[in-house]
Amino acid sequence: MSEQIQEDPFWLKDNFAPVFDEVTETNLKVTGEIPRELNGRLLRNGANPQSGWSAHWFLGNGMLHGVEIQDGAANWYRNRYVKTPLYLNPEADVMDSLGDMTKSAANTHVIHHAGKILALEEGHWPFEISDQLETVGAQNFDGKLTTPMTAHPKTCGETGELISFAYGMAEPYVTYHRTSPSGEMLQVEPITVKGATMAHDFNITRNYVVFMDLPVVWNLEGMASTGLPVIWDESYGARLGVMPREGSDADVRWFDIDPCYVFHPMNAFEDGNRIIVDVCRMENAMKPGASSPPMLYRWEIDMEAGTVKETQLDDRSVDFPRVCDTRVGLKNRYGYAAAFADGLPAAGGYIKYDMENDNSALHDLKGGMGGEPVFVKDPNGSAEDDGWVLSYVYQPEADKSEVVIIDSRAFQDGPVARIHIPVRVPYGFHGNWVPDGY
Repeated sequence: MSEQIQEDPFWLKDNFAPVFDEVTETNLKVTGEIPRELNGRLLRNGANPQSGWSAHWFLGNGMLHGVEIQDGAANWYRNRYVKTPLYLNPEADVMDSLGDMTKSAANTHVIHHAGKILALEEGHWPFEISDQLETVGAQNFDGKLTTPMTAHPKTCGETGELISFAYGMAEPYVTYHRTSPSGEMLQVEPITVKGATMAHDFNITRNYVVFMDLPVVWNLEGMASTGLPVIWDESYGARLGVMPREGSDADVRWFDIDPCYVFHPMNAFEDGNRIIVDVCRMENAMKPGASSPPMLYRWEIDMEAGTVKETQLDDRSVDFPRVCDTRVGLKNRYGYAAAFADGLPAAGGYIKYDMENDNSALHDLKGGMGGEPVFVKDPNGSAEDDGWVLSYVYQPEADKSEVVIIDSRAFQDGPVARIHIPVRVPYGFHGNWVPDGY
């Protein structure tokens, strides 16, 4: 009798597979010319299981990848595990760590705020990281953060406030946080929802926060089918909760929408009595045997009528959307997203959306496969799209990676520069540009 060989899941093979060596490479080769206005570090996080195995792409130890750029040169590439207690004790079960806010995988995102770089994962506290990618330690905002913190906080493009939330298995299922530009947590507000759901992301505008209460619910039986303790349950319903940014649970207004799931919104803003929310919407998620690609949609919340209008904006599979950092929570003309290829969460190209004129431009990676695009504003530019889009891109033929720098003003043209990395950078999740002087 022949033995059946079970194929590895996608997140453990090809360029999704983890790398294990922490390396530092200097004097990186560059093709083209790096704009001298770019001075900082392009950082990106992702799940990189130190054992070589994980039950789901979202699990596994966080590994940061970074390239430092200064004065037209690429000084270094380095990768480092985030040295959390979960990393330091590899025998620990990630599910047993849910009650300990320090036992984070810290594998989802990396941001900077109030002079600190933070590696994020939505089940635990953030971890502070140095600009050389070394782990400093858990961050709980001087003891004011007692819950987890989302991997997708929003830094307001106008005020510099850091707006965040937490979700969990026990009441209160959602908790709202507001932090000053200097890093002081000003507000902690429990939010009433019907039950425990996976609330991966949310939205802010100039005056409001918009929660997404969607039907991916906590259910330990989900481990058998999804690899995570969550499962799709359409009977839970779907709704959007609008609350003033300095408001309370009593101020939340709920608006019903059709069942769906959103991992990542592009942006939200106010337009008179309406709140506009642009999201990468999926028909379902964490549903065994179903595959629902994310596509760009718009929700128009009419605060006077109490209704939500839903419009599909694109029929291409796109995710990892971004806008210029100064437009977060404010009306944006432009947005950027990864155009997924071959049904996998990796980009065969990037799309620049002109939301005012209802058109788009495609930057074709021509065989390369990329991750999240990050827009970096030209400090000397005045227009919203004056700047560059940066991303890590894997070149399959060479089995190595590079950072591509695309001029947003000539988006369909080839990159103005490619920074060649002499090793493979696995596909990951999210990251940011951290400028000098952050």
